[in-house]
Amino acid sequence: MSDYYELLGVSRDADAEEIKKAYRQLALKYHPDRNQGAKDAEARFREVTEAYEVLRDSEKRAMYDRYGKQGVRGGAAGQPGFDFSDAIEVFMRDFGGFSGLEDLFGMRGARGHRSSTRKGQTVRIRLPLTLSDVANGVTKTVRVSLLDECEMCGGSGTEQGSRPSPCSTCGGSGEERHVQRSVFGQFVSVQPCRTCGGEGRIIEKPCKKCSAEGRTRSEREIEVEVPPGVTSENFLTLRGRGSVGPRGGPRGDLVVLLEVEADSRFVRQGSDLVHELPITFTQAALGTELNVPTIDGTARVKIPHGIQSGEVLKLKGLGLPELNGSIRGDQLVRVVVWVPDELTDEQEDLLRRLGEIETPPPATVRRGSRKGFWSRVKEAFTGG
Repeated sequence: MSDYYELLGVSRDADAEEIKKAYRQLALKYHPDRNQGAKDAEARFREVTEAYEVLRDSEKRAMYDRYGKQGVRGGAAGQPGFDFSDAIEVFMRDFGGFSGLEDLFGMRGARGHRSSTRKGQTVRIRLPLTLSDVANGVTKTVRVSLLDECEMCGGSGTEQGSRPSPCSTCGGSGEERHVQRSVFGQFVSVQPCRTCGGEGRIIEKPCKKCSAEGRTRSEREIEVEVPPGVTSENFLTLRGRGSVGPRGGPRGDLVVLLEVEADSRFVRQGSDLVHELPITFTQAALGTELNVPTIDGTARVKIPHGIQSGEVLKLKGLGLPELNGSIRGDQLVRVVVWVPDELTDEQEDLLRRLGEIETPPPATVRRGSRKGFWSRVKEAFTGG
């Protein structure tokens, strides 16, 4: 599928009104009701509607601008794709429908049923993660406060023994329709009934426990599967795991906002990790082997003799995996030569004797040839 902006034919700085206008024109052009159900038109209708649904929402649009389609689909969340039924719902929600649309898709009556219930709101929670969780993926059980079906009334919102009455204004359909004619033909504008709020029924004897809401507050435990390689910019969308809608409405979604906690041992650079390793002058001059911490435990690293402070060593494959990928990044070990700020008399005497026989540093040559730390990190990233 093409870029969302290209699909709608708008610039990347288009405002909300331009996006809505462009979508409406394309949706009218490709709507299956005007194309005898042609599959290519149906596919195009779904594509432009998906683009519109993302770009109309400022948060989704910002995520798309930064991370592309992977970002708005929750990264590795496995969020289901945007299908044709979703596209129809979006179009009907924002622009009403064509005359005959409900008959064409078998939606008459079914829509009346949907209009009588409202979907529960999306619930958002924050989930803290460690770098170890990011490296290996993790399944966590979280406790969430939700609105669940009222046990006393079974979600109906009515007192036991009573039933809702059909709305006299809309006849129980939950909709008020207004027919308009234009150069494109006859349009039917569908709006929620003003009397019953689109539910198609009136509750005369409300449930005493939930006050006609059909739902009460409760807590439940939900398992969240976090794939490897996520960042704090990613989120997971669990369809139908949020709160129930009022009076028998379907459940909303549960959005899990991921928060990767900082680890004092590492600095994260994409899928690579940078660890700072202090060593003594003797270790730097003579070389040695040392253990360094890794995400999975420890690793042995060989320090070559004559290493300079700030140089970077690479431990291949000991970083983090890429999102939805099996290849892991590297761990970069930045060597820092530690200089003691206090010396014993014996140490000071030995250093003075060393100073008398050591080779002076090639200051001019070394200063010109040595590169900065981040340049060396970049070389380590690229294998240069």
